Amino acid sequence: MSLAPTFPPAAAPTAEVDETLARTSFVRSMGMAATGVTIVSTDGPAGRFAQTVSAMASVSADPPCLLVCVHDKSPLAQAVIANGTLAVNVLATDQADAAQTFAGQAPDGSAPYDFSRHAWRTGALAQPLLDASAAVFECRLIGHHRYGTHHVFVASPVQSLPGAADAAPMTYHARSFGSHTPAA
Repeated sequence: MSLAPTFPPAAAPTAEVDETLARTSFVRSMGMAATGVTIVSTDGPAGRFAQTVSAMASVSADPPCLLVCVHDKSPLAQAVIANGTLAVNVLATDQADAAQTFAGQAPDGSAPYDFSRHAWRTGALAQPLLDASAAVFECRLIGHHRYGTHHVFVASPVQSLPGAADAAPMTYHARSFGSHTPAA
């Protein structure tokens, strides 16, 4: 007897899909998926840019590789392609100000995307690394693919820097920043 779950056969399509409703439902459903929060930064010939990004994931540990997704219209996307390097700064729960600043919604009416609001250091590849992050990955870009409205960047870390052992990672769920609570 198999313990694998069984699913009923897929129903044959009976009506055309309302694309607007399908998109709205997709966006709402994706909002229920809790994710980590990062600030992806880059510096080089194309300039210095950073943006809050929640679409980041590990691809492989052997060799180390991760992916991030950035909207095509973001200046960050073209800068990462041109610079060929990037840093993925995994935010801690006390970095909501940075998350908002680099999401273009700086608190207290100050300028969005303003590097001077936060403490940064320069990494081995000359990338901006956000101080006090839960973790930082400084990477070389090894590939990218444009799909729909986004670029999917695949990157190889040259250094992976864990933050303080007690740094709690920030999460994003239902369009709000929060924190992770371990299950009992």
